[in-house]
Amino acid sequence: MTWTDLPGDRPFVLLATRAQDGPADEECALFLRFTGLPPERLRRVRLERESMPDLDLDEISGILVGGSPFNASDPIERKSAVQQRVEAEIAALVEAVVARDTPFLGACYGVGTLGTHLGAPIDGTYAEPISVVDVTLTAEGRDDPLAAGLPETFPAFVGHKEAISELPSGAVLLASSPTCPVQMFRLGQNVYATQFHPELDLDGIVTRIHAYAAFGYFAADELDLTLAAVRRAPVEAPSLLLRTFVERYAR
Repeated sequence: MTWTDLPGDRPFVLLATRAQDGPADEECALFLRFTGLPPERLRRVRLERESMPDLDLDEISGILVGGSPFNASDPIERKSAVQQRVEAEIAALVEAVVARDTPFLGACYGVGTLGTHLGAPIDGTYAEPISVVDVTLTAEGRDDPLAAGLPETFPAFVGHKEAISELPSGAVLLASSPTCPVQMFRLGQNVYATQFHPELDLDGIVTRIHAYAAFGYFAADELDLTLAAVRRAPVEAPSLLLRTFVERYAR
């Protein structure tokens, strides 16, 4: 299916929070590439720059959430005014999304936003360094329509300081890895979150490694090791989630 075959004309919304233009623009370009959407059907909202618009959930096809330098588990005194505003606005939106079971796919930061709403413990227990890990679908994941076409085990890009340490009540575990038990889950029928990054290719994660070198994801002398870690194995399968999400929910 090409984007010209997609039904309807309602846009998808991409919620972004990256202050650096380079990684932010590349993130949007990667979402466009892997979803197959034309630019006019992906409305990007840069929440670090502007307040959440009044989204009519009946007039959009679905919501995508990109990664973020924000950590939901940071103590309030360490959160900037911008982060606090963004978290409050996303929390209000997620409440409506969950209540209506609106199509939603959050990548990495999506786990933090959904997990917070569900009261799940989010901490550094299962943090993963920037690298490639092997993610394995659960039995429920193998049966989930969004994971159609994914192999049972596949390499994926990760890099996060926090993660859900216990699956939220009511959620269905769809994928796991040896170093992070909750790599993907579903709430209801249409609300999804992944800890790994389905929107990244090798160039994209290399851009982020350089852009966030001083953000505490790795030590100052570990740049070369980190670059080598993301080249451990080719990563291709995760992006299928984005294309399937659009094909399933476009209207």
